[in-house]
Amino acid sequence: MAQGSGGGFGRRSLLQGAAAGSAALALPAISCASPAQARSGRPSADWGVQVGDVTTSSGLVWVRSDRPARMVVQTAATESFRNARSWRGPVIGAGTDFTGVTSLHGLPAGEQIHYRVLLADPDDPRRTGEPVTGTFRTAPTGRHPAGVRFHWSGDLAGQGWGINPDRGGYRIYEDMRRRNPDFFLCSGDNIYADSPIPERVTLPDGRIWRNVTTEEKAKVAETLAEFRGAFRYNLLDDNLRRFNAQVPTITQWDDHEVHNNWYPGQLLDDDRYKVKETDVLSARSLRAFSEYFPIRTLRPDRGGTSRSSEAESGGGRVYRVVHHGPLLDVFVLDMRRYRNANSPGRQTDDPQGILGAEQLRWLKRELSRSHAVWKVIASDMPLGLVVPDGKTDFEAVAQGDPGAPLGRELQLAELLRHIKHERVTGTVWLTTDVHYTAAQHYAPERAAFKDFEPFWEFVSGPLNAGGFQALKLDGTFGPEQPFIKAPDRANTSPAESPQYFGEIDIDGGSGELTVRLCQEGGKVLFSKALQPGQVGQ
Repeated sequence: MAQGSGGGFGRRSLLQGAAAGSAALALPAISCASPAQARSGRPSADWGVQVGDVTTSSGLVWVRSDRPARMVVQTAATESFRNARSWRGPVIGAGTDFTGVTSLHGLPAGEQIHYRVLLADPDDPRRTGEPVTGTFRTAPTGRHPAGVRFHWSGDLAGQGWGINPDRGGYRIYEDMRRRNPDFFLCSGDNIYADSPIPERVTLPDGRIWRNVTTEEKAKVAETLAEFRGAFRYNLLDDNLRRFNAQVPTITQWDDHEVHNNWYPGQLLDDDRYKVKETDVLSARSLRAFSEYFPIRTLRPDRGGTSRSSEAESGGGRVYRVVHHGPLLDVFVLDMRRYRNANSPGRQTDDPQGILGAEQLRWLKRELSRSHAVWKVIASDMPLGLVVPDGKTDFEAVAQGDPGAPLGRELQLAELLRHIKHERVTGTVWLTTDVHYTAAQHYAPERAAFKDFEPFWEFVSGPLNAGGFQALKLDGTFGPEQPFIKAPDRANTSPAESPQYFGEIDIDGGSGELTVRLCQEGGKVLFSKALQPGQVGQ
């Protein structure tokens, strides 16, 4: 287990009872949902700061202003900001919903970086608002004694369970922050665009669940403004803003950023929607997604005037690899934007599958190139769990038949065969999606398809959403489930069923990787240690 100590701030020595940097952020007023256009006063950054896709020498700093402003970032080795380095960022305005990202580069490897964001009046740079501060660690170029620690989970504000002030909001983020990870991997469903947030919900035992609500979350998201409002909603939670100021993120998306179980070309049969084309909805969501998360492979459109789908979605892609020093590469997948239509999954030839042909080629190529000890594959959908979509179709990879690969399983078989024959070691799959937590081991001796090496898949979530019953395992790739914890009925509230996150610790000396499946409050439910370079564990 990689705890570490070090000196100064250290790898694990951040204050555990208070946020690094901007602990005093006030809860943004609901009225801040639409930034003021008045030029009086000074720009304000009440929505906090974020850092994303951190490497050994770089990171992306995010902020949101309440009006047009020039973004300036200062970095330093200490909280005093002595000998600070300045980074001139963009002028942010309505084209990106007043959000902006500044790319930092040439940072020292394996060090604690302190930063503060200043927002300046574009017409008078002397007029700046109060700085908003944060901190993060860059990845080491060598094996740091403290190793690597990160968390993963997903599913936030789902099924109508939003920010409940009676529970202290999204308190699971405080549980994770206190464990001081190097970064957080969000495996998708950052929002539930198809799930409005009501003011009150009566629980089965008669208790009342109260939600913070906003105008945009009163209905399903269809317009760009409503998608932006859905992403902005979560930043009303002070636990999340405090977490963002200390813990960098690697973020992917899944179906609820748009609509439950969506796929390209789908026409919705949902009376709540005036806009029925998921291609239009997904383009608007992707644009808002790219505005509200610092992701280096996405390019938010800054014009804000065109109404074409291309302009609304901005540009770039979600899938990417984030290198975190010699111990770890994180391969972030996109199982939404390139998939074929959900179906019974009986195809014997399926080149599109769930990843699309180009993404699959990219993943095989990058896995073969990776020299990291561990290759974490961040999958927004599980591999061996049978996730239905209606009575006949399937939503994920598995299609319910324990025999030879069919449908989307063909792509997975091709990938697993590639990993074996190219001798790619150290692959671990992480996912969320199904709203419970489990550990799943895949082995060829139990499988119908046998041309692969054994591997593990770990499931953890939700962060703040309804809990759901366990799904069946598909036997094609020989999974077994040594651990599972799930509620016994659908859509149990966070007040009734624990919320979950996973933790990965990679030891800086031995390279041993330990997986822990945790629940809200920090209790460890299951732990598994994996040894580097070993096959069949």
